[in-house]
Amino acid sequence: MKVLIADKLPEKYVQKLKDHNLEVVFDPSLGENDLPEAAKDADILVVRSTVVNAKTIEESNNLNLIVRAGAGYNNIDLPAANKKGVYVANCPGKNAIAVAELAIGLMIALDRKIPDNVIDFRNGVWNKAKYAKAKGLYGRTIAIVGMGNIGKEVAKRANALGMNVYGKDISRIEGVAYKDFSEFDKVLPIADVVTLHLPVTPQTKNLFNEQMFSYMKEGAIFINTSRAGVVDEDALIKAVKEKNLKVGLDVFNDEPESKTGSVSSKLQELENVYVTHHIGASTEQAQNAVAEETVKIILDYINSGVIAHWVNRAHSTDAAYQLAVKHYDKPGVLASILDVIREGEINIEEMENMIFEGGLVALCTMKLKKPATEEMLEAIRENPNVITVSHTIAN
Repeated sequence: MKVLIADKLPEKYVQKLKDHNLEVVFDPSLGENDLPEAAKDADILVVRSTVVNAKTIEESNNLNLIVRAGAGYNNIDLPAANKKGVYVANCPGKNAIAVAELAIGLMIALDRKIPDNVIDFRNGVWNKAKYAKAKGLYGRTIAIVGMGNIGKEVAKRANALGMNVYGKDISRIEGVAYKDFSEFDKVLPIADVVTLHLPVTPQTKNLFNEQMFSYMKEGAIFINTSRAGVVDEDALIKAVKEKNLKVGLDVFNDEPESKTGSVSSKLQELENVYVTHHIGASTEQAQNAVAEETVKIILDYINSGVIAHWVNRAHSTDAAYQLAVKHYDKPGVLASILDVIREGEINIEEMENMIFEGGLVALCTMKLKKPATEEMLEAIRENPNVITVSHTIAN
């Protein structure tokens, strides 16, 4: 089995895969346009930020699993993967601490103007009066938009800094102190810091637009270490100019795909904007945790067929009925049951065959699009290796 790793991964984890007799091709230099040819004969593809487009998936001969060595997966063409039946998995939560640390670092850097301090010093300029006007974060109010794994870690650190923490998410996060809020127009006007930790979805695309920025207070700090797509960049630039927002970004529009080279952005013209090089997850601790999880996903898939963190699995199907058949675990028993379903021209949407301890009996549960007829159920019951048959409406 061939594994193509198209982004950086610590060498010891590459070696772990090789130690399991896998053919491993490790080429972090590959870009989006290189992948269609490079991944043509790969069974498993591992990427971090490299884009896996439809062409890569469609032109692959053996590709069956794509692992995003990170939390998000918007750089992978899911519709193309779905059409070809390619599993897509990710490593949620493994880089949460690293991203949270960067978010907090950007807040402190913006408040203290640390980069500007350093630049002036390197240029031989001493300007203590200018840089002695920080507000400090203690006692300030922070609004965390997105209380998933990363937002939760930001909240812990903001609490430790003595900040007044508000958080917004679909579900309540237990074990972290924060005040839940539902209305942006009520919280953003009182927030000294607003930090985003969201995936790009139809609901979050350009969520922070002119209206959202209009709610924010003059001179507030705005952080985005999640995805560029959740922010309307033109609206952000306008807010920086009109409301003197201080902005820390680890992501931005038209970010270069290559690891080195030149970069051009309208954000470079703004004094109060600090941009880092999409390094939120780039700590040794985070990379090791993500790599460990990536290897685990691959080995679990090879050894058991189980896909951990399978992101393109259907959450619901057209199945309206459930057929549960308890049977002796012998060769040909399942095949005979499936023959009855096939002859009845009923599609099985999902199926799971679980073995009882001892390996003598199994329970096969099938989700069906149409109900089985009494004749079909009777044909299954007549099988001497069938113990019980249950036919119900699916949950």
